[in-house]
Amino acid sequence: MIEAFLASVAVVALAEIGDKTMLLAIVLAARLRAPWQILAGIFVATIANHALAALVGREVAGLIDAPWFRIAVALGFIAMAAWTLVPDSLDDDGDDVRHRGGAFLTTLVSFFIVEMGDKTQVATIALGAQYHSVMIVAAGTTLGMMLANGPAVFLGEELVKRVSLRATRIAAALLFLALGTWELVRSTGYL
Repeated sequence: MIEAFLASVAVVALAEIGDKTMLLAIVLAARLRAPWQILAGIFVATIANHALAALVGREVAGLIDAPWFRIAVALGFIAMAAWTLVPDSLDDDGDDVRHRGGAFLTTLVSFFIVEMGDKTQVATIALGAQYHSVMIVAAGTTLGMMLANGPAVFLGEELVKRVSLRATRIAAALLFLALGTWELVRSTGYL
């Protein structure tokens, strides 16, 4: 059990460095300016996503290679790019979101969706298949995600002092668009 837990922590913490969900954590921190709510959203989203992934790994490890799944993930990246470009009231008044608990819910939903098909989710599926323990793998991978994304959230809070929200939104949208386009090209066999 300890081996499964430690392997899960290490694999996901290392895989998350520089990953799109780490970028999302930075963007959310810069836009929402509510680091503790964002960390809570990441935590809950990761538990739910990785428990599901470990279960899938344990039950049907071969599902992730389906072409339709990769195309759906690619379209999700492109949709995230479009959503990132839409300015909202957060740019003018971040306090409104914090009072309604919006930073937590925004993080929870967006992190869960963006994590779908991500390399850390794929790693969690593989770990679930290898160790046949949903709870231990999900706990380890969640800790790995928090170890990688915790500092990213606080870095994002500092970035907002130096970089405009509009520039951050455009850069994030371009990155999500590039990831989605790349995955779509790969998944459809045009590469």
